[in-house]
Amino acid sequence: MHEEDNTLNFVKEMDAFPKVPESYVETTASGGTVSVLAFTAMALLAFFEFFVYRDTWMKYEYEVDKDFTSKLRINIDITVAMRCQFVGADVLDLAETMVASDGLQYEPVSKTVQIKQTFLMEDVVFHSLCREDDPTQPLNACRIHGHLYVNKVAGNFHITVGKAIPHPRGHAHLAALVSHETYNFSHRIDHLSFGEEIPGILNPLDGTEKVSADHNQMFQYFITIVPTKLQTYKVSADTHQYSVTERERVINHAAGSHGVSGIFMKYDISSLMVKVTEQHMPFWQFLVRLCGIIGGIFSTTGMLHGLVGFCVDVVCCRFKLGVYKPKSMSVFDGHVNSLTPLLSENAEH
Repeated sequence: MHEEDNTLNFVKEMDAFPKVPESYVETTASGGTVSVLAFTAMALLAFFEFFVYRDTWMKYEYEVDKDFTSKLRINIDITVAMRCQFVGADVLDLAETMVASDGLQYEPVSKTVQIKQTFLMEDVVFHSLCREDDPTQPLNACRIHGHLYVNKVAGNFHITVGKAIPHPRGHAHLAALVSHETYNFSHRIDHLSFGEEIPGILNPLDGTEKVSADHNQMFQYFITIVPTKLQTYKVSADTHQYSVTERERVINHAAGSHGVSGIFMKYDISSLMVKVTEQHMPFWQFLVRLCGIIGGIFSTTGMLHGLVGFCVDVVCCRFKLGVYKPKSMSVFDGHVNSLTPLLSENAEH
């Protein structure tokens, strides 16, 4: 029993938070007001800190992409204002090697409004805008959709007149049997992406519409692809982002504007890969920040209350001691403090 008392006394001596008896504690109205304000500030900041804890943010890291052996997937859905038998879609890589386009499907569709020869914007409404077949309209437009697998090198995806035929130096399109009057590369890009498709991601060219001002017109899209690894709490995928620069011009050999009519998408793959990771505040960090808020407000309000109380006590004590009362009149060397000579009894008048 004696040993337990010694142990308890030793523990009491180690108390770093000595308690003041309640009889020695004096409560004041100012202290109560400061306490209410302090507790209110603690509650508000703790409430806001909880929302910060629940929030997430994205962390971006950059590294060199060393994966050159895998294939790049191109996902496309585009509608061209020409019949399917008159157009062909192909992909050429940097070595002018034609990539098999078996993954693309050619679907004849109809335009909801006939395209006039003036090619006015308000006269062109593609089938892809409404996705409703009109049996009364001819199938004079072509929807090209599907996906391709290409090497991870720069390439050129294009849609032009005629089907592609093998050529020793690359490939060519059989366009001699198609009349120039039927050329019309007005188009709408419903979807164009690279890599794995992720729902909810908006791509720069999705929903792009172009109306041809001439039969012989070239539309060019210069695309820079950036490999991207996305890691969130809901999605984990290897995909690609891209930026695009657009250009269009009329082909006129007599005026020096050479080229081939069609839609050309020239893409290049960046060697820099972006890693996007969703971050969340750890629970221990939330507790540390919460303790810092509570302790900081408690200590700061205590010091401010003590400082204000000290200043008030000093001012009140000086008034009580009469420091600021007017001084009485005193005499120095026969003169009053107004510097007027004093008159004695024997002074002459």
